[in-house]
Amino acid sequence: MRKRTRQVSVGGVPIGGDSPVKIQSMTTTKTSDTEGTAAQIGRLEEAGCEIVRVAVADEADARAIAAVKGKIRIPLVADIHFSPRLAVLAVENGADKIRINPGNIGGEREIAYVADCVRAHHIPVRVGANTGSIEKEFLEKYGRSAEALVGSALYNVGILERHGVEDIVISVKASDVPLTTKAYALLSERTDYPLHVGVTEAGTTEAGIVKSAVGIGSLLLNGIGDTIRVSLTDDPVREVYAAREILRACGLEKDYVEVVSCPTCGRCEWESMALAQKVTEFVRPYKKRLKVAVMGCVVNGPGEAKDADIGIAGGKGRCVLFRKGAPYKTVDADAAEREFFEELKGLLQDGKGDGSISE
Repeated sequence: MRKRTRQVSVGGVPIGGDSPVKIQSMTTTKTSDTEGTAAQIGRLEEAGCEIVRVAVADEADARAIAAVKGKIRIPLVADIHFSPRLAVLAVENGADKIRINPGNIGGEREIAYVADCVRAHHIPVRVGANTGSIEKEFLEKYGRSAEALVGSALYNVGILERHGVEDIVISVKASDVPLTTKAYALLSERTDYPLHVGVTEAGTTEAGIVKSAVGIGSLLLNGIGDTIRVSLTDDPVREVYAAREILRACGLEKDYVEVVSCPTCGRCEWESMALAQKVTEFVRPYKKRLKVAVMGCVVNGPGEAKDADIGIAGGKGRCVLFRKGAPYKTVDADAAEREFFEELKGLLQDGKGDGSISE
């Protein structure tokens, strides 16, 4: 059971409460490059991103938000470090939410300045703490720990509350997975604000996905988390794909085409791995509850995937197509890919052309 938190709205997209866990990502472009930023956000939208964050490093970035907003469809979050003035300018230019870092935004006077602005514009703020910028007093008291992360974040939340802001999201990220999960568990015990979950500085694609899956996945399976961001040193579209897979693995997304495939072994006598990858890419845009199996051999392929709506298993020179574990067609291995895609497309023939599928 997911913990019930307060609900906030980011540009009309709800976070927390009973709403599904939302997928976020962050652009890698210079925000003042409005065309490049909007183009990248468009790709993120197509991949399934629901909320996007942009870096605001200077006044040009803050002012560019207005132009970017006019070219995109999903809510935009302004990521602020060091400058409360840039936070205010970003809000005035249409940011749907801002993220401030407790370790570098300043003291109560600076936070109060930001609070007055977000309250006047009725937008939420994320207090985003991480181990790289824990406030000095909490670092000295607790060291680099979950207690320091949570204490720093909640101290700044308290300042926002004193200045009339209650639309708040909190994050407490570390690059260390055990530390991250401990911090979020502690934070979840102490507050009912919605939580933005992620492992910061997770690394390059392979290592970053593994660390994020372990950290984010374990928290989600324990009912913690209202919105997630997978942080990768890669194209941010990969972050969105990884986030979707994490939600699916945790049972939090139902309407998608699931592809199962065996790891293959010495019994495999055809190119099942290549086909599994092609099928995965092909079905990625579709939103329909369907299970597809690509199995390496016929020894136990249909049996292991007997709950698949459609599947294929190979043998020497021949492949078997099956549904719900029951073989119904045998084809030459050379024609297997074409035959299988024709059958799969038949199951998806009610597509609308935009990647969505009606039941």
